[in-house]
Amino acid sequence: MTMKNQTTVTEFILLGLSSDPQMQIFLFLFLLVIYLITLSGNIVIMVVIRADSHLHIPMYFFLFHLSFVDICYSSVTVPNMLMNFLAEHKTISVNGCIGQMFLFILLAGAEIFILSAMAYDRYAAICDPLHYVQTMRKGICVQLVSGAWTMGFFYALLNTVFALKLHFCGPNQISHFSCELPLLLQLSCTDTLTNQVVLLTSALVFGLSSFLLTLISYIHIIYTILRIRSAEGRRKAFSTCSSHLIVVGLMYLTGLFQYTKPSSVSSEVLDEIFSIQYSVLTPMLNPIIYSLKNKEVKTALRNILWKFRFPN
Repeated sequence: MTMKNQTTVTEFILLGLSSDPQMQIFLFLFLLVIYLITLSGNIVIMVVIRADSHLHIPMYFFLFHLSFVDICYSSVTVPNMLMNFLAEHKTISVNGCIGQMFLFILLAGAEIFILSAMAYDRYAAICDPLHYVQTMRKGICVQLVSGAWTMGFFYALLNTVFALKLHFCGPNQISHFSCELPLLLQLSCTDTLTNQVVLLTSALVFGLSSFLLTLISYIHIIYTILRIRSAEGRRKAFSTCSSHLIVVGLMYLTGLFQYTKPSSVSSEVLDEIFSIQYSVLTPMLNPIIYSLKNKEVKTALRNILWKFRFPN
């Protein structure tokens, strides 16, 4: 059949996580609670960092922006997913779908490079403490965050430009709760080899460059920590990195597997589980991890709550 005789698809149907009405109600309530926790947790982190002058240092400057990204990251998919649980027609326009995909990739790219900047900050603090103030001055921190957003933007733009050339004429059902590029490629009537190459190459280039920056920083950090003679000194040095290591692990292990796994191990259930992990659960867990494992954040939060309770 020629392209002229094919019907152009103008909207997609998001099948979501379940078609069972009772399960949809349960998932709606469950994910609503998670989303509210995500919003409140990250907003609290941002407010605490802004309100407490003791936290006006590079480490928390990056954590502030990480919390902002997590709010946006979760908000790209979760509100629309919640609406679809209650809607009879779970549709999204093709342009809206590609727009959601663009924002999703942009925020994912920004997050991994902010995590790299946080690793570099820990490297400067532990491996070269005498020059830390000069190395991580405000201008450098702003440039690192701006660079993270720039890298995320180009990562998203590159894949979106090629996605806009796709033609959709056949099935318009997406067996997922959001629009992700691999799923759109499966529905395209045009050849997707170029898109697949661009997706895989860009994911490897941007993902591996961020990962290598983080890895190199931690190789130096671990080497420096092992040279500390006292066990207490090693414990204190490592405690400043433990929260970041957990967050990095959650982000990379789920995100990279989702976009680089072989098709032979692909399944709808597995795709949904990993998508929920890095787009829903990780933004919720990040502020919890940083608040529970960070004494300075907990102390600042207690001080703010104390001031609200006893203003005078």
